[in-house]
Amino acid sequence: MSLNTPSPSALEEAPFPCVHWIEAEQNQSARWRSESAAPPPKRVVLADDRMSADTAYRLACEGTGLLWRGDYQNARHLVQALARRNDRKTRKNSATPAEAFNLHRQAQAQRARVLASVLIPLNADHTIPLRRAPDAQQACVEAYGLGSEASVVSLRELLGLIGAHEWRKKGVEIPFLKARIHPHYGVFSPVRGEYIDLLAKAPLPANKALAFDIGTGTGVIAAVLARRGVSRVVGTDQDPRALACARENIDRLGLSAKVDIVQADMFPEDRAPLIVCNPPWVPARPSSPIEHAVYDPDSRMLKGFLNGLAAHLEPGGEGWLIMSDLAEHLGLRSRAELQAAIDGAGLTIIARLDVKPHHPKATDDNDPLHVARQAELTSLWRLGVRA
Repeated sequence: MSLNTPSPSALEEAPFPCVHWIEAEQNQSARWRSESAAPPPKRVVLADDRMSADTAYRLACEGTGLLWRGDYQNARHLVQALARRNDRKTRKNSATPAEAFNLHRQAQAQRARVLASVLIPLNADHTIPLRRAPDAQQACVEAYGLGSEASVVSLRELLGLIGAHEWRKKGVEIPFLKARIHPHYGVFSPVRGEYIDLLAKAPLPANKALAFDIGTGTGVIAAVLARRGVSRVVGTDQDPRALACARENIDRLGLSAKVDIVQADMFPEDRAPLIVCNPPWVPARPSSPIEHAVYDPDSRMLKGFLNGLAAHLEPGGEGWLIMSDLAEHLGLRSRAELQAAIDGAGLTIIARLDVKPHHPKATDDNDPLHVARQAELTSLWRLGVRA
């Protein structure tokens, strides 16, 4: 791989961050890629198969980036070795569920920083100039677009890109649709199937002419509503990746005549007899783009949906809020706060359907949030406008 060193003025004008290191006694630079917007490491050293895991772990804990020049598969083994060393740390005890959550997030962040220290070079065409490297070009194109210059990325992120590419090819089976939904990179996968089950059995309003799906993501909710007999569904999202993903899934399912995917912040224009929203469930700050589907600072989307619902519902219409109560069990939001938000928006609760989650973490005793997850319920709240 040949990386040219830009002039200082060129670096200042670069529209993206760069990572710097010394190689063969020459200053080197390359574009830095990070989907989580993490800054490039300030210090980077070359590393290869001769570096011990203990040395790598010490450097990683110091914040040093390890630009890999050895065998690609050995770099993967090194990341696994770093994970084992990091996970040996004694877990801190917590007095409250909220403290347990905060300590868990801190530990996750520290683990992510350590594992992200192993850096992989990419050629301008997204090929990996290392021995036994996989063909990750398509995975990189799906996340980054077509390449135009050499770059450096953490191996942890690159593995995430490759995994997302495989998910996109394979898809997620949705039994109600008797089909698969194919999530794109950066778009949350509908692996929590219990909310689809709630959506599939909740009684539809008498008027099935139109429904809005707020924050459509993969388009799975819009597809379920269309398959249930809603004549026209409008799915909205702000994220270009989600919009492209939803449109592709709707096309694949043969529902393009019934479902429109539009770019909007929350609600589209007009009113509908049914409006559905599955907002992020936990009021906390996301640390990567994919976490926006789970973490929502200050419950922005939840509050936006509730406060805008009355103005967009047709008379006698319903708003369906699909949400887990995990935040309540973590002490991050109380049921009284949710009730107050519903009341304050001029809404009333028509009914609520509940289901226990059946994802693996719900039964994992080693999960630091196990107590909260064990008590968790996912609910579909049927809301109407208060008379």
